[in-house]
Parts: sequence; C-alpha cells; structure tokens
Amino acid sequence: MIMSNFWSIWISVLTIVVIVGCFILLKLVNKNYTGVEEGKSMGHEFDGIEELNNPLPKWWAYMFYLTIVFGVIYLALYPGLGNYKGLFGWTSSNQSIGTEQGLKADSAAALEAAKAENRLSQYDREVAQADEKYGPIFAAYLATPLEELVKDEEALKVGGRLFLQNCAQCHGSDARGSKGFPNLTDGDWLYGGDLATIKTTLMNGRNGMMPPKGGLPIEDSEIEGLAEYVVKLSGREHDEALAAQGQGSFMKGCFACHGMDAKGNKFMGAPNLTDNVWLYGGSRGVISESIVNGRAGVMPAWKDILGEEKVHVIAAYVYSLSNK
Repeated sequence: MIMSNFWSIWISVLTIVVIVGCFILLKLVNKNYTGVEEGKSMGHEFDGIEELNNPLPKWWAYMFYLTIVFGVIYLALYPGLGNYKGLFGWTSSNQSIGTEQGLKADSAAALEAAKAENRLSQYDREVAQADEKYGPIFAAYLATPLEELVKDEEALKVGGRLFLQNCAQCHGSDARGSKGFPNLTDGDWLYGGDLATIKTTLMNGRNGMMPPKGGLPIEDSEIEGLAEYVVKLSGREHDEALAAQGQGSFMKGCFACHGMDAKGNKFMGAPNLTDNVWLYGGSRGVISESIVNGRAGVMPAWKDILGEEKVHVIAAYVYSLSNK
C-alpha cells in the first residue's frame, strides 16, 4: 500500500530525527558537565548512600551506538522510511503482481506469471510453497463431508491449530469466549450449532444488532420492570410485581425477535432469554444497559481470508467443542 507524500515525509523525518536525537543525547551524557572529577563525590548523601560522578559503563554506551548503526543500515536496505523501498527493494506483499497485465493481484494467472518471472516477494514465495505442499491435504479435507470430518482426529488437530491462529483472539484459546464473544463449548448457539450452520457462520460472518430499546416505544420508566421480567424468564429470584409490569413492556414488541416464549430466534440471532446464558452479562444492571443502549456484534467473514478449505476444517473443530 502506497501512502501519501505527506505521511511518507512525516514518518521519514520523524524517524531520522529520533535516531539523530539518540546519537546526540548519547554524546552529551558521555561528557562531564558537572565540574566534578569523575569518580569523585557529587556532595549528595542519603541514608549512608553517596552519589558519585560516574560515567556510563563503556559496554552500555558501545551497545547503544551499535543499535543506532544497525538502525541506519536497516533503514537503508529495507523499507521503513515512508515510501522508500530500500536498496534491496524487499516487499512483504505481491501488490505489484499483474499491474502490467491488467490483472488483479489475487488472479491465478497473474500469480503464475509472477512466479515464472521471479517477481514474488519473500512472503509470497513462502505462501506459494506452503500452498503447493499443503494444498492437496486441505483439498482432501474439503472433499470429506463434515459429518465424517468430525470423526477424523488428525483433521480436528489441524482445525484446532487454525482456530488458535485465527479465532482465539476473540473466543479465547479455550474457546470459552468472554464478554461480547460467544462461548463455543456450551452448546448454546445464537444462529444454530449444526455443522452446516457453523460453516455458514464462519464463511459469511454474522452481524448481530439489537437497537436501543429494541426500536420500540419503551419509556425510561419501564426499563427496571423490563429487566426484572428478563431476570424472571431465566428462572432467577425476582420481584413478581415489577416483573409483571415488565412483561407488559416485553409485549410491546420484544417478542418479535425473542419469540412469545422468549426462547429466541436463530434466523435472526436473537438470544434465548430463558436459559441463563448471557453474552454480555446477566446482572440487572447489564440487562438494563443492553435494553437502553442496544447491542451490536460483528463476526468477520473468513471465506476470503482463509478460503473454504480451511474454514471447512475449522467448522468441524468448532462443532467438536460442544459435541464430544
């Protein structure tokens, strides 16, 4: 990606100023401006500890000089100063592939042409080598129905590693999620937990949206009662009179998404309010916050990031987490 000239100059100047500043600072602190001979007392003492005018250790100063020299050499050889490509012309992406042929960078024809002309970057060469080596393995996985793949221990290990690399940032390394990120091990699903639905979720992503107050004519004075009714729905101790008031607010239209029985709607991703499983928290305060402010959750689509072959394996792994 090419940045604008302004930002290129800004980054380059700032980087050079910092390096030069470090060099000047190091030179200054290595000079004695105190008027006290090195090794002699500075005249400060506290609790039996006396301050001496000692210079920086030479090994420390030399190491700092070496890091400055290394930084200068690196920035001369590799990209790091704005749009400057470096003397080696190294790049981590193949964004220039196909520009002459008028093809997109991800075009198979452009990729093959770039391979033939040795125009691939180091990163893209490594990706191409990995695809040649592991591509047939993932193609075989894709050809295997998910119902059979979930029984393949080796495939599940591969899916687990892919999950850790791409999904654990949100769902956690143990897949138990956190506030706003679903637990994938408990069998409670917003959109459905069958194999086909899990794969669809991974491929296309999901966009969950609950508007503030459900987009309904609910007054602020009704929030406490509505939250109490939701507490009642999940089978917890509650104020019966307050919950009865909240039920009237629920019937203003909350049932359109959550259902008359409040068991949710998997077609819309509306959660079941009766099972005491909470994505954002089930306290009265958090429930009220969800009602007042609404909630918006987004899961990205992985089909263009990982490809269907890898998504297929991850889907089998995710299914296995709640179906041992």
